[in-house]
Amino acid sequence: MTFGRPSLASVFAFRGWRALRHRNYRLFFAGQFVSLIGTWMQTVAQGWLVLLLTGDPFWLGVVAAAQFGPVLVLGLFGGLIADSLPKRRTLFVAQTVAMILAFVLFGLTVTNVVEVGHIVVLALLLGVVNAVDMPTRQSFVVDLVGREDLGNAVALNSAVFNSARVVGPAIAGLTIAATDISVAFLVNGISFLAVLASYRAMRLPALASSARMTRPTTVAGAVADLGEGLRYVRTTPLVLLPILVIGLVATFGMNFSVVVPALARDVLHVGAEGFGFLMAATGVGSFVAAMGIAFGRRSRPALIGLGALTLGAAELVVAASGSYGLSLVAMFVVGLGGIGMAATCNTTIQMTVPDHLRGRIMSVYTTVFAGSTPIGGLMTGILASAFGVPLAIAVGGAGSLVVGLAAYAWYRRRWPAAATATAPAAASDIVIAAEPVDMAAAGVPEAARRWSARG
Repeated sequence: MTFGRPSLASVFAFRGWRALRHRNYRLFFAGQFVSLIGTWMQTVAQGWLVLLLTGDPFWLGVVAAAQFGPVLVLGLFGGLIADSLPKRRTLFVAQTVAMILAFVLFGLTVTNVVEVGHIVVLALLLGVVNAVDMPTRQSFVVDLVGREDLGNAVALNSAVFNSARVVGPAIAGLTIAATDISVAFLVNGISFLAVLASYRAMRLPALASSARMTRPTTVAGAVADLGEGLRYVRTTPLVLLPILVIGLVATFGMNFSVVVPALARDVLHVGAEGFGFLMAATGVGSFVAAMGIAFGRRSRPALIGLGALTLGAAELVVAASGSYGLSLVAMFVVGLGGIGMAATCNTTIQMTVPDHLRGRIMSVYTTVFAGSTPIGGLMTGILASAFGVPLAIAVGGAGSLVVGLAAYAWYRRRWPAAATATAPAAASDIVIAAEPVDMAAAGVPEAARRWSARG
């Protein structure tokens, strides 16, 4: 009997890491991790820079609105691009443009000529890039791992995003305190090289060939293609309800982060370093939730409502607390609830949609999720400027709490089996209870229709 060297596929065969059996996904995973650390460093540094330049939390909302406004306006068209153009090439171009924008912000800051207007314009341009990048990246995952490991890959994506959310803000806070704020923008620009290298190194034959729609050549054709995706969302409860919940909670509760710089400086009095660790605490909670979903045997759609409820309650604690220690703990719980909700929404949608609509459906998801920031971020900034940061956070927390309670009650009443619902680890494990609909006619894949027979 001989013992050979174990392959990477066998090493990653364990449930929680199964998507990493795929070489292309390992490259994507590693590149995203490095790049996202830089992204979170820039997020923290940009917020702090805006506050230094203006002294008014209202401008934090303006910058957030500028960065995510294009996603709200153009996100659905980004889904058309995701469904009609080669995804890897599209992502490479989008990430290259984002890298250039990071270097421009570094140049403006290091030369001491930066003004808040520059930041708003650069945020607006980055938003245009994200309107294409976000739905394309979301729908690219199935090409990397196939349907069998899609749920696990979605959970691992959340884990890597939130690992970076822990590391990036902490490094940014220390960097700003020890050196110069411009260094964070420089590091972000350099970090894009990792994700660009990962796209270049992928093996094209190993990419799953997902269905690609015919590229529309007229305005009427584009509108018709958009309408097809929107009709699917409207008529498929397993897609519509998660999108409604994520949109409402993102608007009310997940945009409070735009005023965390003011919370750290004016309420908790902990400076840039404390700000970084507050954001990192949220990331730790998010990472724990993501890994729980990745390694769990079943993810329950009821977690969508419970996650929103948890996030809202924790934000109310942050709003009422004047203690840095208690705020850190509450921020951890905010991350736990937020990603428990968001990752479950993403998994439920991804395991339901047919491949030829994936880009357009995910563009609806990302438009609603990220596109809520122009509304929620601006609202939060206005409330913070007029009535104080604690009240702005409390309003968002209360809104999320109400939405979470309503969503959980809805799932429990309409789909009693939601308490034991979907298994994101593999398509073959899916058990989602829903109202009777003609799933075959709606284009829902066979694996995702099995809940109908079991419900």
